Order: sequence, then structure tokens, then C-alpha cells
Amino acid sequence: MSAMRLNYPVRGGDLLGAGEASAATKVALRKLGLDAETIRRISICMYEGEINMVIHAEGGEIDVDIDLDKVTLTLRDRGPGIPDIEKAMQEGYSTAGTEARDLGFGAGMGLPNMKRYADGIQVETKLGVGTTVTMHVNIK
Repeated sequence: MSAMRLNYPVRGGDLLGAGEASAATKVALRKLGLDAETIRRISICMYEGEINMVIHAEGGEIDVDIDLDKVTLTLRDRGPGIPDIEKAMQEGYSTAGTEARDLGFGAGMGLPNMKRYADGIQVETKLGVGTTVTMHVNIK
């Protein structure tokens, strides 16, 4: 059980609202006194995951579990699933549509950045059902 849990709904297709959950989490982590580098890493992981949920899924939710030694992010979406996780982890690989790309999203850095900035990542996906990404970042 975590010391504190934050929960955020994410609306699929809401490109203008994308990033609201990660911004709110950043504020909460600052209030808790976490160091700037840890907050930066958590924010990047959460933002990339949140954007993926908005672009590729029909929405979902994010749980942020804050413990004394780590922050765990659990992002669950209701989307098409990821047909090839290995390919999706490659920098530059993207299945984002024209609308997202026209707004500057869909560069294919979501999962690679999550892997780079998290201390651990697990991706579970089922085609036609959705994807759950669980990441943790250790607190210094």
C-alpha cells in the first residue's frame, strides 16, 4: 500500500487537455518536497504516457503511488493495444495520425523516453482491449 495515491482520468482524443494530469502531479510532488531531478524524470514518464493515451486510446486513467523510496505510475488505457512492443520501443517509430502530428505530437519518443527516464518499466497489452504501462522512479 502506498503512502499517497493520486488518480487522474485521461480523455482519449483530447489533445488540448493532454498533459493536465502530469502537470498536476508535478505540483503535488513539489509540495511534498521531492528533488527537482526526480520530479523531472517522473514528469517526463507521465507526460509521455498520458500523450500516448490521448493519441492512441479511448482514454483511461493514471494512478500515481507515492512511497518513501519511489513513485509508481500505472497508466491503464482502453485502446487498440500495441501489436509489436519491441518496435514501439524504438525511437522514431510512431502510429500517430495526421491530426496529432500536425499539432507536434507523435514523434515516436513516448515509450523510449519512458524507458529512459524510469528506473523500471513494464508494458502489458492485449489487442483490442488496451494497454497498461507501469513505471517506477526511485526517490533520491
